[in-house]
Amino acid sequence: MKMENITPSWCYRQATRLVVERPVAGECGRPRKAYQTLTNGVADTLSCPLKEYIDKLDSYNITSSLEWYRGCDPIVDGNDRYTYLPDGKLNIGLVESTNNFYTCTLTFSLGGRIGSVSETIEAFVSRKYSMTPRVNQPANEIIKEQMGSNFYKLCRVFVPCVGKPSVDIVWLVRDEFILNTDPADRVYTSEQRKEAQKVPEEGVWLERVLTISELREEDFHINYTCRAYSARGFPESYFTLLPADPNDILPIGSVLGGVTVLFIVSVSIYYLFKVDIVLWFRSMFPILYTNTDLDGKLYDAYVAYAQPRAVGFSAEVEAFVLHTLPQVLEKACGYKLFIAGRDCMPGMAVVDSVEENIQASRRLLLLYTATTFISKRHKSSISNNNNNISKSSDSRDNSESKTSDRSSNMSFDGSEEVYPDSRQQLECLEAMHRTLLEESLKVILVEMEEITPAQLALFPESMRHLRNKQGAVCWWKNPSMKQRWRTCMRTKEDEEKGGQDTQPSASISPSSRFWKEMRYSMPVRGKRALYPEKTALLNL
Repeated sequence: MKMENITPSWCYRQATRLVVERPVAGECGRPRKAYQTLTNGVADTLSCPLKEYIDKLDSYNITSSLEWYRGCDPIVDGNDRYTYLPDGKLNIGLVESTNNFYTCTLTFSLGGRIGSVSETIEAFVSRKYSMTPRVNQPANEIIKEQMGSNFYKLCRVFVPCVGKPSVDIVWLVRDEFILNTDPADRVYTSEQRKEAQKVPEEGVWLERVLTISELREEDFHINYTCRAYSARGFPESYFTLLPADPNDILPIGSVLGGVTVLFIVSVSIYYLFKVDIVLWFRSMFPILYTNTDLDGKLYDAYVAYAQPRAVGFSAEVEAFVLHTLPQVLEKACGYKLFIAGRDCMPGMAVVDSVEENIQASRRLLLLYTATTFISKRHKSSISNNNNNISKSSDSRDNSESKTSDRSSNMSFDGSEEVYPDSRQQLECLEAMHRTLLEESLKVILVEMEEITPAQLALFPESMRHLRNKQGAVCWWKNPSMKQRWRTCMRTKEDEEKGGQDTQPSASISPSSRFWKEMRYSMPVRGKRALYPEKTALLNL
């Protein structure tokens, strides 16, 4: 019993009732006991009831020590599953199933005298337990998100336990609880969910989801904490929300994708319109090309074709060479051509004429049909071709071929006797030699009619090689071929109207596809017009 009185000198008088309880016979602990619960089969902790006295002695810097007993036996720190912990606690590594009495004795020195005080704990062992929760998510991490996006984060805590744990988990931001669970709000949490687990460790998973429906600037650069409240402590973990870095992948991917598409489209357009593009570029920027007027050449192209009375001669091809080619390439496009039969000097040897004029030409136009390179003895195998030769002329030519076969024994690529006409043979020999061996002359193959694979197989090997290597400009693909080479041969209707065409033909227009390909393969023209004074002076 405690009493307080105030004296005239303002001093206090206190009175305390002392209760002395005798020890119970056969027990080493205190008669009055504290009660604590231990969990069976796991590590657990006892707390000494003298914690308040320990803190009081420490505040006065009074040396003290604490010793634990199990029943009457002293417990040695670090031996047999027992460990002394700070703040007057005793850790038991593995709790046995039986109840026991534990006594903690506090010894201290005060005023030169040694004193002690003890408290006894009756520890009840329970099969049900709940250990310290462990926060699994978040993991003290940094999360980056886009401004204005939806955000979800799970708080996931594991509680090792048997039975139902008394643990609650909450979200905190700026040390304030987020308790709202209404989805209508911008920031809210879900209800706490539980999920039992048996293996690998028995316990319960607790979950609570934090939701921010729209991230704003004030939501960044702060910590969001998940905390578990339990009788064994308040473990927590957090994450920091930061604005996401600028997404460079999307614009870079878009740029690369656009460049790739542009490249594919450009290549496709160039492939489809290469000839038109090159011709336009030549006409717009002639200054970029070498002036051909100073290369010592007299002609832009030497025209080679089967001469009259030669094997493979075609009147339509001859009309094309003598009329259509000059009309388009010379008159419309400004090129200068050498055409045998038109430009040859009278009395000049064939060998000298061919060699000198090819040497003086920048290109060689080689015009051919299906029978140009085929000897008469092969014609029976290709009698169904498009060479427009009658049966009567075939029989007449066959008789002539026998004679010519005996007069010549070798073609320009080594095959036996193909060209009975010496000029044609020399032209082909010179063209193939300069093109395939010296690479000093560019040959433009002009295919006047469609060649079948069977007909092509009878061509000289060098001709097939050159055709496969660089291709040919095909006159037979010209739409005017449907009108039987209207540009080469005039019809009776045209003659009746005074020699004038009844309608303009697209085949003689330099802008048609065939002539564009021809101009593309011909030498570059146009720079000459930029330097008329210089050209005139150099020609003096």
